[in-house]
Amino acid sequence: MSKRDYLIKPLVGENYPTIDRGENIYLWDKQGKKYIDGSSGAVSASIGHGVKEVIDEMTKQASKVAFVYRSQFTSEAAEALAQKIAELAPGDLNWSFFVNSGTEATETAMKMAIQHFQERGIFSKTKILSRMMSYHGITMGALSMSGHPLRRKRFTSLLEDYPMVEAPYCKRCPYGLTSGNCELLCATSLERTIQKLGPENVAAFIAEPIVGAAGAALTPPKGYYEKISEICKKHDVLFIADEVMTGIGRTGEMFGVNHWNCIPDILVLGKGLAAGYTPIAAAVASDRVMQPIIEGSRLVMSGHTFSGNPLSASVALAVLNYVEKNNLVQNSKIQGEKIISKLKEWQTLFPFIFDVRGEGLLIGVELNEEFFESNSLTSHVINIAKSKGLLLYPSVSGPYGRVENSFLLSPPLVISDDQVGELLIILEEVFKDLNNEAKEVV
Repeated sequence: MSKRDYLIKPLVGENYPTIDRGENIYLWDKQGKKYIDGSSGAVSASIGHGVKEVIDEMTKQASKVAFVYRSQFTSEAAEALAQKIAELAPGDLNWSFFVNSGTEATETAMKMAIQHFQERGIFSKTKILSRMMSYHGITMGALSMSGHPLRRKRFTSLLEDYPMVEAPYCKRCPYGLTSGNCELLCATSLERTIQKLGPENVAAFIAEPIVGAAGAALTPPKGYYEKISEICKKHDVLFIADEVMTGIGRTGEMFGVNHWNCIPDILVLGKGLAAGYTPIAAAVASDRVMQPIIEGSRLVMSGHTFSGNPLSASVALAVLNYVEKNNLVQNSKIQGEKIISKLKEWQTLFPFIFDVRGEGLLIGVELNEEFFESNSLTSHVINIAKSKGLLLYPSVSGPYGRVENSFLLSPPLVISDDQVGELLIILEEVFKDLNNEAKEVV
């Protein structure tokens, strides 16, 4: 009699390898097979696996107290983490609300934005605008803000129709223009949408500084977020930067938005905040956003049982200290430039590589699906890479993000020169296999 499953896996009934241990950028399954974690899991394990300093802090805090309820107590760990984030964040982003996942954090940011206006006596501003190619989480509120067609389609009838603004997709410009000759129409479309809905009805605009799963590291052109910020200020609309994937050094800056001269009103952190060592995320609000709340109800209407628990807070603080101590933001920039340079060099060798984009170690590769017979090119590429011991992260591209033809390369920020070479050797083997399958395109 065969053993039955009790765990609902991503694909029920699929035979996944059982993980045994991890160290640095490597993972080993129970059969002893070694993998390069070229995706940092879900772009999360940014400082690598098995870091002793973090594990020691986890043990130390757990031996004192692991959990208290936020309405009864605060803790030194949570207070210290909030202070550290305020020191790292740009401008006056000084107020952290801790939750357990990026999805919860974007939804908290949405509620903060609406409440900000309520506390000012403005009750009509309830709409949250977002972009057509975007992903902000899987709960109903967060999914309503997400322009990821494949993840929305089962629940469309239950969702708000928030994604209305064109994505900054220079390679496939929705306006048919070329970068540098477009007057940033992808940014100014935000203003047209605000005017169509009425500024009195719009509370906030949310965007990933560099698009992750919904666009394979779509990177806006220079001046984009400066224009977004200008439009938001003009119409009294808050700008929420969803840094769940881009935050804490992933793009070669501490925050993805730092690549532009722009300071958001609310900044959302997740994945890299604790680098996979514990569930924690944060909605970080500016003094300006919090002022009417502080002068009014003094209560942000959000929260979860485990919000700001001492164990997760202490682990996240240890991660941030490790990132700074080991100059991982700079290493992300350096190693990312090497990988992107090699990938662009390969575009002449492998003509099915349609585009290479991103910053730091958030690198998107979009393939030209016309070269292949596969209905899901992304899954095919990821399976080839995994068989060779390299983990990649799935993404989508194409018009409005409806084509499964892309992946993200996002190894831990600790990756060394030699390890970059090791990763590229395997990735080149993957591309050679694809080249053997590719057909000629006229």
